[in-house]
Amino acid sequence: MSKEKFPQDIVEIERLLRWVCTSIKRKGRDILADFEITPPQFDALLQLIKYGDLTIGELSSKMFLACSTITDLIDRMEKNGLVERIRDTKDRRVVRISVLDKGHKLIEEVLDTRRAYLDRVLLDLTLEQKNDLILALKMIHERTEAECDCIKD
Repeated sequence: MSKEKFPQDIVEIERLLRWVCTSIKRKGRDILADFEITPPQFDALLQLIKYGDLTIGELSSKMFLACSTITDLIDRMEKNGLVERIRDTKDRRVVRISVLDKGHKLIEEVLDTRRAYLDRVLLDLTLEQKNDLILALKMIHERTEAECDCIKD
C-alpha cells in the first residue's frame, strides 16, 4: 500500500504549526507555574469566563473531562478563592460554578503575561507581517473550527 504524498509546503506548514504550538504550550505552562495555577484550572476559568456560570456537567462536557475530575478541580479552585458554587435561583437542585474577582484578576494577569511573551517573540515583525499572520491564523482557525468544537477566544 502506497502512502499518499503531500506537497512540501503542507509538510512544512504542519511541522512548523506543531513546533509553534508545542513551544507556546510549554511557555504557557511555565507562566502558569509562576501564578500557582494548573493548566486544567486555567482552562476551566477560561471556559467559565467565556460561557458564564456552568454546572459541573456542562464544564465537564466543554473540557472533555469526567465529572469527578471537574468536581475535584472545582473543589481546589474554590478553596483558593477563584470560584464559588451557587445554587440556581430557578432550580435549587442545580449548582452553578461562578468565577470570583480573584479568578478574573488571575486570568487577566496570566493573559497579560502570555501576551507580553508573544510581543517579545514577534518584536521584529513589521505591522504588515503581523497582520498577514493574523489573517492566515484566522483562516486556519475558521476552517478547522468547522470540524471541531474549538475555543474561539
